[in-house]
Amino acid sequence: VVRRRLLQRYEHQPFISCLAGFYSCRWKRYQRRKTEPGKCCCKTRECVFFPLLVGAFCFSLIFLYMWGEAKNDYNNFDWYNYGNLGFWFLWSLVLLIVAAILFMYITLLLVLAMCLLAEGQQLYLHWSHKIGTFLVLGFSITALFILSVLWGDQWKTVRLSFQVTAPYLHIGAITIMVLLSWPVALHAIRADKKVVQVVIVGPYLAILLFLFLIPLGMYSPCIRETGTLGPKPALIGHRGAPMLAPENTEMSFQKTIEHGGDGLETDVTISYDGVPFLMHDSTLRRTTNIKEVYPNDTAQNAALFSWDTLQELNAGTWFLKDKPFSCMGSLSRADQNQAMNQSIYKLSNFLRLADSQNKLVIFDLYRPPENHPYRDSWINRTLEVILNESGIRPHLVLWLENDMRSFVQSVAPGFQQTMGSKAPVEDLLMDNIVKLNLAYTEMSSEDIRTYAEANITTNLYVVNEPWLFSLAWCSGAHSVTTNAVHTLKNLSQPLFLMTPQQYNIMWILTDLTSVLLISLIFAL
Repeated sequence: VVRRRLLQRYEHQPFISCLAGFYSCRWKRYQRRKTEPGKCCCKTRECVFFPLLVGAFCFSLIFLYMWGEAKNDYNNFDWYNYGNLGFWFLWSLVLLIVAAILFMYITLLLVLAMCLLAEGQQLYLHWSHKIGTFLVLGFSITALFILSVLWGDQWKTVRLSFQVTAPYLHIGAITIMVLLSWPVALHAIRADKKVVQVVIVGPYLAILLFLFLIPLGMYSPCIRETGTLGPKPALIGHRGAPMLAPENTEMSFQKTIEHGGDGLETDVTISYDGVPFLMHDSTLRRTTNIKEVYPNDTAQNAALFSWDTLQELNAGTWFLKDKPFSCMGSLSRADQNQAMNQSIYKLSNFLRLADSQNKLVIFDLYRPPENHPYRDSWINRTLEVILNESGIRPHLVLWLENDMRSFVQSVAPGFQQTMGSKAPVEDLLMDNIVKLNLAYTEMSSEDIRTYAEANITTNLYVVNEPWLFSLAWCSGAHSVTTNAVHTLKNLSQPLFLMTPQQYNIMWILTDLTSVLLISLIFAL
């Protein structure tokens, strides 16, 4: 009898052994303890630490979701780091990979804990996993804090993402609650006091009821009746097609045209001798080979160079070396050769290209620094190029610069006056504004509709991700500025588009199915 009991004591239980081994590093049966009926699932120290495990899971999930939805702006994040570190690297992709790994690690620990609880085993997290949990918790909280301080607008992106992902997040949350019902029911039944049962089941049912009712307050412009969807927004290439060619070069704008873009967006700086050219950064360091040609002038403002000097620089080799976007495809040999031979593009040539292809143009116009010959005549010089040198038809120009707007309207009445911020409709009409150019984080279907009623269209920038473009489409935006004309052009309808009837069916079926499964689990 004693021998049989010893054998039973050490008998191998593969499933529980694996769970306890990975979670606690306790691979032997005699090292484990079962939870006695009416007793706590773990010792006091573990009871204190288990909420930390749950907290690490929640914070890592929030950060992973936030950073995953921030993909639309990864290039801005990498550009910001380039300005501070002095070299280009895809930090955004590294951060995403790290966040995904940490989330999978903490999720595995939580799943192991839930399975051990379902098997009636006491929890004991190994010290190495406790250190790992603190690391995940610390990393997630720190990353969320830093991004909130330096890049707080990303929370607006998260809020917008809920308008398209909320119905599916709701299904995911209900699924998790169904899975959690097994350990909850098990420990509620084992509890020997009614108070303990209420403490276990009460919060679970409260959360479940909240999830059942949350769709009542859910809003998404992509949930709409058939036939109410507006036309697909026009696509304006942001600095051309910077995922396919070096930004602000002739090749980049040609790629936008090849892929059916409706307009071209760029940035205009004026050289020291008065030649407007295309350059986004204040220096030439990131997008030219100035470090090789003029190594002592890498920090000098781009507007302080003469046009002859600017023509000596290569504006394409950096693109093949640094690969500014993580989702860039491989270029053909012909495209690589073409990219390597790009030079800084003159505004007049850019406008002629747009006019020949009947494309709209919109640009940010940068005022030259102090002591620049054109510091006070920058707008006049730009107008000279547009009206006298380029020959572009005025109605193709979306004039964005707000300084001297009245003067611009007097000399170029054919320009489409565009404002870069929201304002009362009456003020916009008084200034003859026909288009708003807004950051996508300011997207509001109600505002877009209000402006449209006054014949003021809305352009949103910079929209790269299909889900965000779908939301802009459903919200009624007239156009978007994008780095991804080549991918958004292929969307025939918005993602996540559904009718209210389809959504109600999905919501009701999800809730009914979950109620049935949870009831069966508690009954068994």
